[in-house]
Amino acid sequence: MAWDASRPVPWKRLSIEWTVVAVVVAGLSYFVTHNRQLSSYITIVLAGAVYVGFGAILAKFGYARKTLTQLRAETAATQAASAVTPGARPKPAPTSRTSTGSNQRSNKKKR
Repeated sequence: MAWDASRPVPWKRLSIEWTVVAVVVAGLSYFVTHNRQLSSYITIVLAGAVYVGFGAILAKFGYARKTLTQLRAETAATQAASAVTPGARPKPAPTSRTSTGSNQRSNKKKR
């Protein structure tokens, strides 16, 4: 897909995702590792700016992740379609490992 300036950028979604990740990472850094260096937290903010910027560029190229609602709807549609399809799966063709035909090696010991 080509760059299209008219495509919308989901700023709110990108910002919320980044905020959730930043809060979790900052909390783990502060409480678990006892990191008190300000530079670590500035890095989290800068990484968030890169994340949101990269997400905006991808949105302009046409990339849009599906929401959980969309994924659930697709799953429900797939399950409904498979429930309607009758019949069992056909038995696979025999192979050299599963057939008992003449191509099987003999179990007799060779002398």
